[in-house]
Amino acid sequence: MRSREDAGEGCGIGRLLLRTVFPDWTTIPPFTENAQENRTSLVIRPSSESDLDAITAIYAHAVIHGTASFELDPPDRAEMARRRSALREGGCPYLAAEKNGMVLGCAYASAYRTRLAYRSTVEDSIYIAPQAQGQGIGRLLLAALIEECEARDFRLMVAVLGDEESKGSIGLHRSLGFEPVGILKGIGYKHGRWLSSVLMQRPLGCGMSEPPTRPVT
Repeated sequence: MRSREDAGEGCGIGRLLLRTVFPDWTTIPPFTENAQENRTSLVIRPSSESDLDAITAIYAHAVIHGTASFELDPPDRAEMARRRSALREGGCPYLAAEKNGMVLGCAYASAYRTRLAYRSTVEDSIYIAPQAQGQGIGRLLLAALIEECEARDFRLMVAVLGDEESKGSIGLHRSLGFEPVGILKGIGYKHGRWLSSVLMQRPLGCGMSEPPTRPVT
C-alpha cells in the first residue's frame, strides 16, 4: 500500500489534526502482551459527542494516507457530527474504542443501500489511530459491532474493502466469519493508482432463515 508522502501539502493536514487532538500521538499507549490486561484497559462503548475531535482526526489520517476510504479530502468536525447523527437516527450503532481516556478507534454500521428492500443489510466501517494499529483493536471493534447489529435484528453485514492489497483488513474480516464474494476491479483512483474493492459478507443472527423484522419506514 502506497502512502501519500508525495501528495504535497495535503499530507500535513492529517498530521496536524492528529497532533492537535493527540499531542503525544506518536506514543499512544500500546496493547501489552497480557491479554487480560488488554481486555480490562480497553473499553469498547457507544461513541459520544465528546469523541468527535478524535474521530475526525483518525478519519482524516485514513482519508489522506490510506485506501480504506475513497474520499480524497477529509471532512471537518461538523460534517463528521452530521454523519454520526444520521447513522444513529437510522438505528445504526457507532462505537468508539478508548484506552486510558484516549479514543483510539471507531467503528460504525451504515445502510448498505437506501432502498427499503436493503433495510436488513448494513456495511461496516472501522478506523484506528495510526499508532494504535496492529494491536487487535480493530478486531475488538468489529466483534462488538457485529453483536450490536445482531441485537438490532440486522441480518447481513457487508464489507467493502477499498484495496485488494489490504491483506490485514481482509484477514480481520475473514477471522470473524466474513466470506469473500467478489472483487470490483479498478473501481477507484487514489494515490496515483487504480484501486479494486474486495466485497465480503457475513450473516447476522438468523440471517436469511426467516423474513426480516425491521420495519419498512
